[in-house]
Amino acid sequence: MNPPSISTAVPGTVLPPHPASAVPAPAPVRRAFALWTIAVTAGAFETVLAVGGMAADGSGSAGEIGVGLTIRLTVFTLAGWCAGCMRRGHGWARLALALGLGIGGTASMVTEPLRRLADGASVGALLSDIGALDLAFAVSRTLHVLAVLTAVILMFLPAANAYFTSARRSRTSADLCTER
Repeated sequence: MNPPSISTAVPGTVLPPHPASAVPAPAPVRRAFALWTIAVTAGAFETVLAVGGMAADGSGSAGEIGVGLTIRLTVFTLAGWCAGCMRRGHGWARLALALGLGIGGTASMVTEPLRRLADGASVGALLSDIGALDLAFAVSRTLHVLAVLTAVILMFLPAANAYFTSARRSRTSADLCTER
């Protein structure tokens, strides 16, 4: 039996160990968590590149950059939190990641390049105008998309499904995703 943990939310309150942590996450879930971490890191790197590019060419006002940063930081924070909750066996977090970032996030990342190709631009033409900043962004975006898609697949493998089912059965309905 695990010793009780101390809650940081209410000083001095002793809580039982987190029920979802009783069973260690299987390899697919641990790998999915690592890939979500890579995806968030790649997204942060892309944000730095985009803001640097906007500042260099003067294409974005301070307000536009501030709003964009606020939205992205919120998404990155929520993604990291959901990934941690997913790793601890919370099925709602797995669904939030799969639907919100796996589908919605991926669609937002690939829409522009696909639109340009649909408008008749060739891959060669797109690559001929690429600079170092664009190349770094493209490499990061490719890694980002591959990490997201692979993480989504891993989260729904049979071992992961069994883990989420087991964690759901051992958890109370009031346990949203508290830190230990």
